Amino acid sequence: MSNPVTTQASHKTLRKSTKSAAKGGVKSGNVRDSAKTLQNILEVASREFERKGYSGARIDAIAEATRTSKRMIYYHFEGKEGLYIAVLEAAYRRIREIEPSLHLEDLDPVNALRELTGFTYDYHLQNPGFVRLVMTENIHNGAFLARSKVIQTVNNPAIEMIATVYERGVASGAFRTGLRPIDLHFLISAQSFYNVSNRKTFALIFKQDFESPEAIALRRANIIESVIRMVLK
Repeated sequence: MSNPVTTQASHKTLRKSTKSAAKGGVKSGNVRDSAKTLQNILEVASREFERKGYSGARIDAIAEATRTSKRMIYYHFEGKEGLYIAVLEAAYRRIREIEPSLHLEDLDPVNALRELTGFTYDYHLQNPGFVRLVMTENIHNGAFLARSKVIQTVNNPAIEMIATVYERGVASGAFRTGLRPIDLHFLISAQSFYNVSNRKTFALIFKQDFESPEAIALRRANIIESVIRMVLK
């Protein structure tokens, strides 16, 4: 999975580094090192925020783990808040970058929707840190994400992808009319998210084994089927 440093803060930093290299004759390797350092900071910060939330995460711990300094992190990301927003943007960007590789255009609408739903389920299951980050931001009522200047641009392709599949399905006569792509995205995301966020408590309360391969596969199949039944005529 590609994971480039593409947050607004890091873009700004890289542009400054590139200009400095051009002016001062600094070797391009320094720019690459800067990009690598920023990427490392984001990866370590992601784990810190995933485990401890926004309030519990410490910049000192991130600086120590990345062998950088608190001052450097503040310079690149303008503080803890800026770093947290960059982490959120990168988390959403990762899933959005993978989705085009599904090549849904090569599948008929029904199988394309099955593929997308299955992928979303698998991604959430395999990336519980992403779920924890989103849960943390919802605890804060989305206050930090609201300050992002790129989050809509990052996520709009997900709706456009579902819209294309849905419109093909309607045109072919397989899907019923009157549905909104955003509602399909919500349904797919909600079920995939809940499968991770509430799996432990749900299993405990109802004394169910939710961890076995058979249970995981059954929930995956049920979620896909629920989405398909929603759109079929």
